[in-house]
Amino acid sequence: MNRARAVRAAVPRHDDRRRSFPQVEPRAAPDGRFAATWWGNAWVEALEDTALDPARLARGKAYAGRGHVDAITVTPGRVVAYVHGSRPRPYRTEIRMRTLGDDGWEEFLDGAAARPDHIAALLDKDVPHALEAVTGLLPAPGDLVPDCSCPDDGYPCKHAAALCYQAARLLDEDPFVLFLMRGRGEQELLAELTRRNAARSAAETDAAASPMPTVPARTALDAAGLPPLPAPLPLPDRPGRPAVFPPDPAAPDPLALDLLATEAAARAHAFLTTGLDPVAALTPWQDAVRLAAAHPGSGLTASTRALYRGLAHALDRTPTDLARAVAAWRQGGAEGLAVLEEAWDPPAGPFDRARPALLAAGLPAFRPWRNRLSASSLQLRLGRDGLWYGYESDADREDWWPRGHPDPDPVGTLDGLLGR
Repeated sequence: MNRARAVRAAVPRHDDRRRSFPQVEPRAAPDGRFAATWWGNAWVEALEDTALDPARLARGKAYAGRGHVDAITVTPGRVVAYVHGSRPRPYRTEIRMRTLGDDGWEEFLDGAAARPDHIAALLDKDVPHALEAVTGLLPAPGDLVPDCSCPDDGYPCKHAAALCYQAARLLDEDPFVLFLMRGRGEQELLAELTRRNAARSAAETDAAASPMPTVPARTALDAAGLPPLPAPLPLPDRPGRPAVFPPDPAAPDPLALDLLATEAAARAHAFLTTGLDPVAALTPWQDAVRLAAAHPGSGLTASTRALYRGLAHALDRTPTDLARAVAAWRQGGAEGLAVLEEAWDPPAGPFDRARPALLAAGLPAFRPWRNRLSASSLQLRLGRDGLWYGYESDADREDWWPRGHPDPDPVGTLDGLLGR
């Protein structure tokens, strides 16, 4: 217990223990439930299992869907927002909950640091199911205590229910919001996970180390004849892990350093294994797009935005240019990026047969231009590799973004875009 308090005291404090979020846009989860993640739905279930009046829950869900919940502020143990009701002045609504104690955080951090894929999942804004067992992390029935300035004495009232539903959306986007509700900010948790991961890696390295072959100094200095050098060490099965880069205000971003170090290790391992550098033939722009595309993340997190800004600025591009190029790279690698950036005149054959095939499949008429077929909001581009790449844009706007997977059949590419 004392060690946990000492670690927390040593961690530099940031302003991420109070976070405010703009109005959350409503969306439908793939399975029809209000939230899209298992931890977001655990929050919703805790609300619905506690509610005494299903009708108030239904009205609260409708309020959330119609955008009645203003910006939400989250601090340890509290979620606060103004919710618009039937009166002109909105109501101040909050949800209170217990924060997680030091023993609970020890259990959470030990579980997260026990496996590298758990840490990778958290950095990718995903919560491994194994951490569901941490006592007190996810809300249980009766754990969410609503309070509202409205005269309704329901438990919860429709305004508090709306706030709960919208809070579930925040948890979908970033599970670190849940951790903040339970008492700890993102930077504090990442610093502690980094420390524990470094300690575990050092222990594994020490356990796996074997004695190096040695040569007595007398023999090595004997001019009469030197023994042959020891055989080279065997190549490891996979690239090594980079060093741990603790946060330092005077140093570059530790996540960016970790990304570059991991990249250097992977390239060195590939060169030692095959004798080839897998990215030597790429231009600086292609390499920057490849680096950004390999960065983990669901959406543009703070670290992803910083990476995009740095790479785009270094190559005199905009972050939007880089984001579009990353989407093309993830769609088809270097060929996908070439399809994004290059228009060319294909020979007669597959391109000429594409339009009749699309019309026969009941798809809208497409306008041809060089290697592209365009409709109001859909576009197909033929790559030099013979594959059709799908693009989408808002209706009647020339703002095309790569979508879906390439296919040798143009109808198959569009079926993937349209979900058919």
